[in-house]
Amino acid sequence: MGPRDRLRAPGRPPSPSKADRVQPARILMVVNAEWYFLSHRLALARMLRNRGYDVTVAAGVERQQQSLITDEGFRFVPIPIRRGELRLSAEVQTVVSLCRLYRTERPDLVYQTTIRPILYGSLAARLTGVFRVVNAVPGLGYTFSATGLRAALRRPAVAAAYRFALSGRRTRVIFQTQDDLRRFIERGLVQEERSFVVKGSGVDLDSFIPKPEPDGPPLVVLASRLLWSKGLGEFVEAARRLREKGVSCRMAIVGVPDVTNPDAVPSATLERWRDAGDVEWWGLRSDMANVLSLSAVVTLPSYYGEGLPKVLLEAAASGRPIVTTDWPGCRDTVRHGETGLLVRPRDAGDLAAALERLVRNPGERAAMGAGGRALAEREFAERLVVGQAADVCANMLSC
Repeated sequence: MGPRDRLRAPGRPPSPSKADRVQPARILMVVNAEWYFLSHRLALARMLRNRGYDVTVAAGVERQQQSLITDEGFRFVPIPIRRGELRLSAEVQTVVSLCRLYRTERPDLVYQTTIRPILYGSLAARLTGVFRVVNAVPGLGYTFSATGLRAALRRPAVAAAYRFALSGRRTRVIFQTQDDLRRFIERGLVQEERSFVVKGSGVDLDSFIPKPEPDGPPLVVLASRLLWSKGLGEFVEAARRLREKGVSCRMAIVGVPDVTNPDAVPSATLERWRDAGDVEWWGLRSDMANVLSLSAVVTLPSYYGEGLPKVLLEAAASGRPIVTTDWPGCRDTVRHGETGLLVRPRDAGDLAAALERLVRNPGERAAMGAGGRALAEREFAERLVVGQAADVCANMLSC
C-alpha cells in the first residue's frame, strides 16, 4: 500500500466530492518502553506529524508515562514487550501481539527502534504484509558489548536475527555512528546502500543552554542507566583517588539501576558508595537541564554498546566539558582537547587524571564548554538530526 492508498471506514463509502482527497500516510512507531520514546523519539514523532503524517505510538509500559504521550496528541497503543532476559512464552506473546497490531493498524510505514521491536517487528511486518520498514539501531547494546560465556553464546543468534530483520528490500536502517554501520556491514548483517547514519536523537538547543557554574567545589556528574559497563566502578574508583590526592570536587551519580539488565549495579552497592562518602547518588531525575547546569564536568566512562549517548549531547549543548571513553559512540560526541577529553576504557587512573585536569583548571573547562556548545549547534541540533531521520521515512513513503 502506497502513501496515497487509503483505508475507508467499513460501511461508509466516501461521497464523490471526497473520493480524491488525499489522507495522511500512517506511520506506526514501535519502541520497547514509553519512557524511551519520550526521551529519544518524541521529537521525531512531532516532526513527522508536522510534515502531515498520522503518527501512532506503540510501546511497552514501564514507568506509567503513557499519558505524557497522549497529552502530546498521539494515539498510544500498549504492547506486551519487555526488556531484559529472554523468556520464550513472553517473546512469542510479543510477536503475536505485534502481528495483531500491524494487521489492525495497517500502517503505510513502521518505524522500529531498540532490539526487540526491530527483530520481532520486522518478522511481524513480513507476516502481515507491511512493506515499508525503517529500523533505527540505537547502539549495539548489552549482547555485543558484554563479556562472558552467556553473551558469547547469544551473539550468533542475535546476529542472525538482525540479518533477517534488516534484509527486506523495502527496509531502511538508521545507525547512530559510522562504527556501528561498519561493524554491521563487516558481519554481513546489512547492505550499505539501504543504510544511513543519523547522529543520535539530537539535542534541544533551547532547553539545554550554557549557564555559569555555581559557586563551590566543582561538581562532576555521571548520568546514565546504572550499569557496570557504563563505567560506574571506574567512576567510583576515580572519586576515591581524587579524594586521596586532596582534589576538591564533588562526584555525583544520577540515575537508577536498570533492573531488567543483568549488568545492573545493585541499589545496595550504590547506597554503600554513598554512605561511605565515595560519591553522591541523586537517583532518577527528570530535570536534566537543571542537573547539567549545576555541574562543572560531565563524564561517561562507558564501554557499553552505545549509540550516541544523549546525556553527552545535552552536556555539550549546556556548555560543559565532557570526559568520556575512546569508545564507539562516546568518542563521536567529543573533539579531544577542544570540547572534552577521551580516556581509555576500564582505566580508573586515566579517568581520574582527566577529571583532575579539568577540576583544577576552570579556564580550560570554560573553553572546552564553549567548544562543546558550538559543536552541538553545528552537528547535534535536534532540528537537524531529527530532520534527517524524518527524511528517511519520507523517502520510503514516496517509493
